[in-house]
Amino acid sequence: MNETQRSMRSILQRIATGPELSKDISLDEARLGMNAILDSAVDPVQAGIFLIALRMKRETDDEQRGILDAVRDATDHVVAEVDEVVDLADPYDGYNRCLPSSPFLAPLLAECGVAAVSHGVDAVGPKFGVTHRHVLEAAGLPVDLSPAEAAARVSDPAIGWTYIDQRAFAPKLHDLVPLRSTIVKRQAITTVEVLARPIHGRNKTHLVTGYVHKPYPRIYALLARHAGFDSALLVRGVEGGIVPSLRQNGVCFNYQQFGEEQSFDINPAEIGIEQNVRAVPLPDDLPTASRPNDDIAVAVDVPATAKAAAQAGMAALEGQRGPTYDSLVFSGALVLWHLGREQTIAAGADRIRAALDSGAAARRLR
Repeated sequence: MNETQRSMRSILQRIATGPELSKDISLDEARLGMNAILDSAVDPVQAGIFLIALRMKRETDDEQRGILDAVRDATDHVVAEVDEVVDLADPYDGYNRCLPSSPFLAPLLAECGVAAVSHGVDAVGPKFGVTHRHVLEAAGLPVDLSPAEAAARVSDPAIGWTYIDQRAFAPKLHDLVPLRSTIVKRQAITTVEVLARPIHGRNKTHLVTGYVHKPYPRIYALLARHAGFDSALLVRGVEGGIVPSLRQNGVCFNYQQFGEEQSFDINPAEIGIEQNVRAVPLPDDLPTASRPNDDIAVAVDVPATAKAAAQAGMAALEGQRGPTYDSLVFSGALVLWHLGREQTIAAGADRIRAALDSGAAARRLR
């Protein structure tokens, strides 16, 4: 037994002893354990126990930080030739109750002078839903770029945005997808992987991510500061994504210059959005899909849903009004206001609508 295996044995003896006797581990131990898993230096059974035991006793702040550090150790980081980058971090397990519009936010922000990056995977649990990769691939856009190629697209003033896949920027982490699927339940990896920060700005990098449950704004803000994000915008979004509900008031959080997070209210009606749906509805004629041995996740036909989302997103970028258009207006306006590019969210919405109505954002894709 080598030193890494002995350390993992000690960690498991402490974190996996039941709801009352389990003990917390340090940041360094969490980092060591996660690095051992990423390096395939411990047995897969031990890897699974490590992740689920932490989850069942509930991860401490230091344990979350340590796992994030290990994920960032395994990430290929590239600095783009732009001063600032906005990192759009939607849930990697995707969407299965609506058509995602957020894959088209990056080119829209680029048209408004904000270099933007989105990232994700093809499929991962617990939802195995429609991801940015699926939608952008259905739209005929590149999804298999190397980190250097992705950074070059961000640096090109005629493009100014990119998608980069976890398989490219953190292959060791991506190799854990089968293990995570076997575990079934959400683990700390699901929380921290969106903060890997593969592409940086020369001066600043800003996080935009979503949440549903109340404990997560504090956790995401804590981890975002730890990962080096100069600012963070945390949106209470549909399905945990970065697009808020189109028909009801909501609460978001943000911080600036590594400061403490602050909450603020948002109201779609105040920026001229009047919708009777929370998000872009799934088309009525969408094919159904079955997912064997899974009675929990809602199964959608991923290729068909991705194609429908791509068509809706392209139409919105050409100025076609509807829920996808309004979703891009709302999320884009929040980002522009958060970055200080506009003084109010309403002014941000006006600027986003102008970019959509002119078709300029659509031309950026071509």
